[in-house]
Amino acid sequence: MSQGFGREKRLLVPRQFKAVFDSPTGKVPGKHVLLLARDNGLDHPRLGLVIGKKSVKLSVERNRLKRQIRESFRHNLELLVGWDIVIVARKGMGDLENPELKHQFGKLWKRLARSRTRPEPSTGSGVSDSPHA
Repeated sequence: MSQGFGREKRLLVPRQFKAVFDSPTGKVPGKHVLLLARDNGLDHPRLGLVIGKKSVKLSVERNRLKRQIRESFRHNLELLVGWDIVIVARKGMGDLENPELKHQFGKLWKRLARSRTRPEPSTGSGVSDSPHA
């Protein structure tokens, strides 16, 4: 898988963001951030960022956050295959330093990946109900 961040790895239109907001299959809250995710049925993840002026005042800080989050996303693509992910910034996120952001997002990506790999509840007997088995 390419390590770049081309158009195919981004959520681009409001409809794609709305799909994740309306029915997230994964939700990972963090300090100053919320990750919402939904299965996308593709062989690569896609990322959308919501970093508003209300939560991070200065454009310089918003842009720095976007760069750091995209970079962390690029380095963790293998963990995130098949997800559409929207990151919602909250107040105080702009105060985090770059190493702290990198560390926090590393943990958030792993938690999101683990949320998908939870074992399915078993039916118990292990015997198939199918008459053709």
